Amino acid sequence: MRPIQMVDTKTQYQKIKAEVDKAVMDVMESSAFINGKAVQDFAVGLSAYIGAKHTIPCANGTDALQIAMMALGLQPGDEVITPSFTYVATTEVIALLRLTPVFVEVDAKTFCIDPVALKNAITPRTKAIVPVHLYGQAAPMEEIMTIAKKHNLYVIEDNAQAIGCDYCFADGTKKKTGVIGDIGTTSFYPSKNLGAFGDGGAIFTNNDELAAKMKMIANHGQSKQYYHDVVGCNSRLDSIQAAILNIKLAHLDEYIVARRTAADYYDNAFANQPKIKTPYRAAYSHHVFHQYTLILDGVENAAEYRNLLKEFLASHSIPAMIYYPVPGHKQKMFEQFNVASQVMPVTDWLTERVISLPIHTELDEEQLQFITSKVLEYIKK
Repeated sequence: MRPIQMVDTKTQYQKIKAEVDKAVMDVMESSAFINGKAVQDFAVGLSAYIGAKHTIPCANGTDALQIAMMALGLQPGDEVITPSFTYVATTEVIALLRLTPVFVEVDAKTFCIDPVALKNAITPRTKAIVPVHLYGQAAPMEEIMTIAKKHNLYVIEDNAQAIGCDYCFADGTKKKTGVIGDIGTTSFYPSKNLGAFGDGGAIFTNNDELAAKMKMIANHGQSKQYYHDVVGCNSRLDSIQAAILNIKLAHLDEYIVARRTAADYYDNAFANQPKIKTPYRAAYSHHVFHQYTLILDGVENAAEYRNLLKEFLASHSIPAMIYYPVPGHKQKMFEQFNVASQVMPVTDWLTERVISLPIHTELDEEQLQFITSKVLEYIKK
């Protein structure tokens, strides 16, 4: 059996090595390392795939969020609502721009922002919502967009973990996550479903004015060389990464099928196990399983039980991860906003019970059987 990896980027690369190597060498031969044809081609291809009128590549997913918020003209003190149960990148840019993060609860089944908590958090100072499509599951965007429209709020989708996910509306129409709100953002960190061989990110919008502004912000605030209209930053996706991503984009749907197949195997293996809640699949969301995250339920001292399971799996060379043990409202960096006293029972409950198993495009049945057998061995003690 091959060694089990949390994400096996090496084996994935070996399967497309010839395509990737040629694409990289083409960039090397052209020497167009910044904003070269590969970047333009990738932006066009990604726009077509995701259904966006505009795609602005940038240096990473965190920059994508920052540029999006800068383009909306938010002012210091404006409130931005986002879930506490997410990676810190979603919220740190809010504080970086001197905006006020407002943390809210998530749904215990989907791990995504709770629309009821969202509505209750809106104040006259609220200007934007940042729903996170966590672990590959779409947030309830139809409800979110209804709330946003009613209160005249911007919506920035954090789509870093769910690129390729289809969202099904009540009328049966579908859209990809990332193009439902005013702006969508994503990351191409190597472990992502569409991962580069380094850092990278992108921003999506169907709004011409926002697109023009975000392009300027990402390029030192200039629309014409040496003429700087707004305060910007320097955030570019380099041509080599774009060339690699363009190859992998053609395989993205195939990668999603592989992840869902692995998730199906896990679901079947853990069915009817009272201590395990397998990932919920919302009817509106075509889950793309960036992570396969279990909830350990019905056990005493859940956090300790979960941590011991992680150690047990590690002793058998099975990696597992805990995303995320400290929610945003309890992070030291946000002490200035006096959020630590917020009562978030669902978020606290999840942080003590979630554990993510290996999930990627290269998992084979032998590996899956071994992983599931060891999890079951532990929980049946």
